[in-house]
Amino acid sequence: MLVFVDYEHADGFEREHGPKMLAGRTSITYRLEDLAGTHCHLVRYDRVDQALLDKIGATAIFISGNSFAPDDYDLHALEPIHAIIRETELPVFGFCGGFQLIAQALGADIVALPASDGPSDDPSLVTTKGGRLFEFGYHPVELAVENSGHPLLAGLGNQPIFRHAHGLYVPELPDGFANLASTAATPIQMAVHDERPMVGTQFHPEYWTEEHPDGRTVIANFLAWCGWSAT
Repeated sequence: MLVFVDYEHADGFEREHGPKMLAGRTSITYRLEDLAGTHCHLVRYDRVDQALLDKIGATAIFISGNSFAPDDYDLHALEPIHAIIRETELPVFGFCGGFQLIAQALGADIVALPASDGPSDDPSLVTTKGGRLFEFGYHPVELAVENSGHPLLAGLGNQPIFRHAHGLYVPELPDGFANLASTAATPIQMAVHDERPMVGTQFHPEYWTEEHPDGRTVIANFLAWCGWSAT
C-alpha cells in the first residue's frame, strides 16, 4: 500500500484553482498506483500519523507539492508528518513542496528565489508583478557528474526535462543527503539520503507527459530502488 500525502494548505482548495488542484491529486494517485501495481491511499498532511501507516500497512510514502510558504502552516499540525520523516524506515519521496517539507523536518531552511527587477534572460524563470521569481514550465536539469551512476538516474539523458513550479527552494542540503541535479536558479533540484530510502525533488516528476516522460522514469527508478517492480 502506497501513501500519497497531500501537503496543500486547506485554504488552497478554496482558491479559484482549488478544484483543478484536487483533481490533479487524484490523477497523481492513479499514476502512482499504475506504476507500482498496488493501491495508493491519498491522505491530507494533517491526518497522517504512524498509527495510520501501521493500520493500512503502508510500504512507501509520497508527499505532494503545495502552494503555500512553510510559515503559513500550523507547526503543531505538522508535528506528526515531521516525526514520520525523521523516524520512518519506509521509502519516502517528496515532490517540490514535499521535498521542502522533508528538508524542514530535518532542520534545513526554505528560502525564496532572489527577487527580480524585470524579466529574466533564463527561459525557465518567470517574474511576477511584485518582483517574485518563479521557476516554471518544462525545462532541463543538469545531473551531478559525481553521482551520475545513482540508480535513481538510470535511463535519463544528460539533461532530462521535468516540470517546474516553485518560487521557494532548499539552499543547503539537510545532513546526510547528496545532490543529484541542479539548474542555474535552483542548485539543489534532486536530493537523496546516503543511508535511508528518502528522496526529494524540487521539480515535479509526477507531472510527466508523452513529450516529457523523464518524471515517470525517475519515479519508476525510485520504486525499483526500493524493491518494487514498476509496471
